[in-house]
Amino acid sequence: MHRRHSHHHGHEDHDHPHHGPGHNHAHPQQKPAQWQTPHLDEPPSVEQEPGAPDIDLVELAFVDGFRTANDPTSFLRLAHVPFEALAADGAKLALLRVETEEIADVGAVMPHLGGETFRYDPLPAALVARRRRLRFIYFDGKDLRPLNLAAVTALSEL
Repeated sequence: MHRRHSHHHGHEDHDHPHHGPGHNHAHPQQKPAQWQTPHLDEPPSVEQEPGAPDIDLVELAFVDGFRTANDPTSFLRLAHVPFEALAADGAKLALLRVETEEIADVGAVMPHLGGETFRYDPLPAALVARRRRLRFIYFDGKDLRPLNLAAVTALSEL
């Protein structure tokens, strides 16, 4: 019997172990669901595969270190960034440039019903999103290939 009511909640029923919140049962921790992909500038290329779950933190540390490095070439060597590498498709890659970019999202748009017009809202300071982007630009003999840090660490060094 619970406070002031006497109906059965099935707490002793072991055929239904997954009770909802508030039933004082341990639930396995799940990752939050993401219904959108924020800040996706371009579709990922073959080389831009997802990396470790905390690769974004590693990229932030890399950007901070690279920006203040007196010798960028030595910094890249210490970080095991290959200057020449072999891509998964067999192309020989040569590192040309490391790009870092600071981005601040200061507004948001929401389409009106029907999608032909939209609403624009400037974001208050507390909602402004700041992030840094890191890209390694390799040349494959024909084109430039921008790769993220996860893709670079997956390359086979020549």
